[in-house]
Parts: sequence; structure tokens; C-alpha cells
Amino acid sequence: MDDEAADAAAAAAFRKQIRFWLISAVLFVGFLYLFSNILLPFVAGMTLAYFLDPVADRLQRFGLSRLMATVVILVCFLIFLVLALVIIVPVLASQMADFAAKVPGYLEKLQQLVTDFNPQWLEQRFGVDASGLRQALNSVVTAGFGFLSTIFQSIWSSGVALFSVASLFIVTPVVAFYMLLDWDRMVSVVDSWVPRDHVQTVRQIARDINVAVAGFVRGQGTLCIVLGIMYAAGLTLTGLNFGVLIGLFAGLVSFIPYVGSLLGLVLSVGVAIVQFWPDWTMVVAVACVFFVGQFIEGNILQPRLVGKSVGLHPVWLMFALVAFGAMFGFVGLLVAVPSAAAVAVLVRFAISRYLESPLYNGHSKHAPAETSGDAGPKK
Repeated sequence: MDDEAADAAAAAAFRKQIRFWLISAVLFVGFLYLFSNILLPFVAGMTLAYFLDPVADRLQRFGLSRLMATVVILVCFLIFLVLALVIIVPVLASQMADFAAKVPGYLEKLQQLVTDFNPQWLEQRFGVDASGLRQALNSVVTAGFGFLSTIFQSIWSSGVALFSVASLFIVTPVVAFYMLLDWDRMVSVVDSWVPRDHVQTVRQIARDINVAVAGFVRGQGTLCIVLGIMYAAGLTLTGLNFGVLIGLFAGLVSFIPYVGSLLGLVLSVGVAIVQFWPDWTMVVAVACVFFVGQFIEGNILQPRLVGKSVGLHPVWLMFALVAFGAMFGFVGLLVAVPSAAAVAVLVRFAISRYLESPLYNGHSKHAPAETSGDAGPKK
């Protein structure tokens, strides 16, 4: 009876914890939904502070105070941001406007190449209808370029709206400064709020969430930047039109595994076919930029920058991005990845606790072990 009472008390405590965390999650989602229109600079500042906190810790180990380390980091970041706005953004804006203007011409040339394609050998060897194949290829080209142009127009519109918000440049550095300055202190304060009976469990969950989020936000973020620069430089060296635009786009979208490189490969090869036709060597050279990039990413960059500690399945990641983006807009995209990582850790923890709980085991652990096979008649 004592064991049954203990099991009932443990099950009641487990259900109470589940209710508490479900209510907390609902309140958090409701908060994001109500204030999603004004949260962008604050979320961006918190993300920036979280990204740069290890740098501040390392500068402190070199002898700088937390205040001086924070000032040095944010001054360097602002210098980098200003240089990017002065050098990179005008180039991207020019290439994006030129790309949007030339999309109809590129589409017409690709359709002409498809129309001139004579797949009689396919019809003779495999029985494929040549006219039907040509029409299908035309449809694919039209739909593909329409999809890509829609993506670029959406990104351009979001970027223009994003950079037109003065608060993003005023509030975000201020929020990042104070968050970076008080980061360790805030962590200590939050830790002091945790019930003492569960402090070790909560700390372990927080460490697991930090490993998952840091591995993706810091590791994958750095990886995307490196890939974007690498793709942009490689495509520019091949002489491809809009090489900087396509390369940076492919790199920045690489936070979804394989999607960024695949989109960049399709887009760059399409532009290369129109630009270099009938020189297939240049088309192959453009494709090799992405093949080499994938090799470097998988064998060098990914193991060093991200490692195997993230534990985010690509399908779960894409679902989180689509769901949070649909519910909360651009702010949702910012919090989608860390939220997905945190939810994944919490789900794994909940499953492990469930498998150890009386709700799963029942009273089987008190029952005598069953033996397999025939025990034979009793003597």
C-alpha cells in the first residue's frame, strides 16, 4: 500500500508539472501573438546578445570588464553593420532590381531553348511523346521561375520594410547592449526563481536547451554566412550574372538543410544556361561551385561549427519555420529555430519522464517477473 500511495503521489506531481508547463507555453504563445507587431527590435536585440555572449565571456577571460567587453563587441558590430549597409546592400539592391527586370527575358530564352529541343531519340527509344515532353518542360520552367521570382520579391519587400523601420536600428543596439551587459546576472536571477526541489532538473534541461539552441543559432548562423560568402565569391569568379545575389541567397537559406543549396543550384544553373549557352563548360563550372560548397560544408564546416549536438530534424525545422512565420510573421521566423530546439529538448525530457512514471509502468514493477516457455509440472 505504501508503494501504491507513493506511485499515486508521483503521478499527481507529474500531472501538476505538465499542467504548469502547458499553461506557461500557452501564455508565452499568447504574448507573442498579442505583441508580435512591436517585438521585432527586442527579439533581434536578444538574439544578438545571445549570439555574442561567448565573445564577451572570452574577452572577460582576457582581463576586460563586462562593461568594456560589451562596448568593444557592439562597436565592432556597428562598424561591420555600417560597412555592410554601405558596400553590400547597394550591390544587392542593384542586382535584385536588375534580376527582377530580366526575369521575363530569361524565361523567354529558356522557353525558346526548350522549344528548340528535339527529343526524337527519347520518343524512338522510350516511346515518350515529344510534344507532351516539350509542353511539360515549358510548364516546369514557367512555374519554377515564377516561384523563384515570388520568393525574391517577398524577401525584397520584407527587407525594404525591415530596413525602413527606424526602431530596428535604434532599439536593437540598446537592447543588445543591456542584455549582453546583464546576461550572466539575469541567468542567476532566473535560476534563483526555480523551486529548489527541481533546480537540478531545470538546470539540466536549460543546459540541454542551450546546447541545442547555441549549436544551431551560433553554429548554423556562422555556417550560413560562410556559405553565402563562398557561393557569392565562386559564382562571381565564374562570371555569372547576379552571382553575389544568388550566392548570398543560397547561403542564408542554408539554415534549412539542403534547401538553400538546391535553390541556389537550380537558380544559378538556369541563369548560366541562358547566359553561357551553348558553352556547357561554364554551366558545369557554375554547378561545381555548389557541389564543392556541399563537400566543404559536409566534411569541414558542419562538423566544426555545428557538430552533432543540435538534434533538429529537417522536417521539424521546416514545420517550425512555416508555423511560426504564418502565426507571427518575421518575428516568428526569428524565434522559430530556438523555439523548435527548446520544444525538442522538452519533448525528449517529457518522454523520458513518462517512460519512468507510474502512468506508463503502472504496477508492473511490483509484479513477479514472468518466465518464458513452459516451466513444466510441479513436483
